[in-house]
Amino acid sequence: MHTTLVDTATLAAHLGDPQWVIVDCRFDLANPHAGRAQYTRSHIPGARYLSIDDDLSAPKTGTSGRHPLPTPERFAQALGAAGIGNDTQVVAYDGNNAAFAGRLWWMLRWVGHERVAVLDGGFAQWLKDDHPETAEAPAVTPRAFVPRLRPMTVDAAWLAGRLRDPAMRVVDARAANRYRGENETIDPVAGHIPGSVNRPFADNLDATGRMKPADVLAREWRALLGGLPPEALVHSCGSGVSACHNLLAMEVAGLGGGRLYPGSWSEWCANPARPVATGPEP
Repeated sequence: MHTTLVDTATLAAHLGDPQWVIVDCRFDLANPHAGRAQYTRSHIPGARYLSIDDDLSAPKTGTSGRHPLPTPERFAQALGAAGIGNDTQVVAYDGNNAAFAGRLWWMLRWVGHERVAVLDGGFAQWLKDDHPETAEAPAVTPRAFVPRLRPMTVDAAWLAGRLRDPAMRVVDARAANRYRGENETIDPVAGHIPGSVNRPFADNLDATGRMKPADVLAREWRALLGGLPPEALVHSCGSGVSACHNLLAMEVAGLGGGRLYPGSWSEWCANPARPVATGPEP
C-alpha cells in the first residue's frame, strides 16, 4: 500500500493494474479549463481527469472561499464515477509539483481512504524518465465508494476563537509575497490570518520539483513546530488547495496529524469583520 509518494518507476510497473487508478489533477487557477485541455492532449496511460473546480470542490457561495469542500457524498460519487472503490490504490499527479494532486490526496484521506499517493515530480518527471503518454481516454468501470469521514478540518468560527492561542499554530502555504499582503492578484483582500506563520508549499520541494527527503522535511518542520506536536498545526493557503501539500510533506516526514482550514484566506477575508494582518510577521 502506498500512502504518501510513488516514483515514476513504481507507477510504470503498475500501468494496467486493475487495482490501481491514476488521476490527472492538472489545473490552472488563472485558466480553469487548461488542465482538462492538457489532459485531452496528453496524459499517463489509463489516467482519468478530476477537476479542482468541478470534482474536488463545491460551488462557491461568495462567503465560502474559492474551493469549498464538497459533501462527502458528492465527492464519493465523483470517485465512484472515476472507477475508484474503497480498496483501490489511487495515484494522483499534476503538472504543478503536486500543488493540485495534494488536494486529491488529502480529500481521499478525509473520507477514510488510505491507499492514495502522489506521483513524485508529477507529469514532468514521468516524461523526463521516458515513460509513455497517450491522448486516449481510458474505459472506466464505475465502482461504489463509501465515505468514512475523519475529523481533519477546522472552520472559520473555530479558528477565530483561537487566534494567537499558543497551543495552536496556523501555517500559511502561500508564496511569501502574498502572505505579506503584496502583489495580491487572486483574492480581493491582501494579507494573512493574524498569528499565522508562512511556509510556502514550494519549500517542500528540491530543485528538480520532487519532494525533499523525509529527514530534511522532518528537520525543517520540527523547527517550525518549535516544540508543538504536529496536531497543533492548522494548515491554510488561498483556498484550501496548496495547504494540502504541506500536510503531505508533514506526512512524508512522519509528522502527521495536522488539520486543514478548507476555506483558507479566500473565505477568511470574505467577512470584513475578521481581522487581517500584513507584513512579514505573524
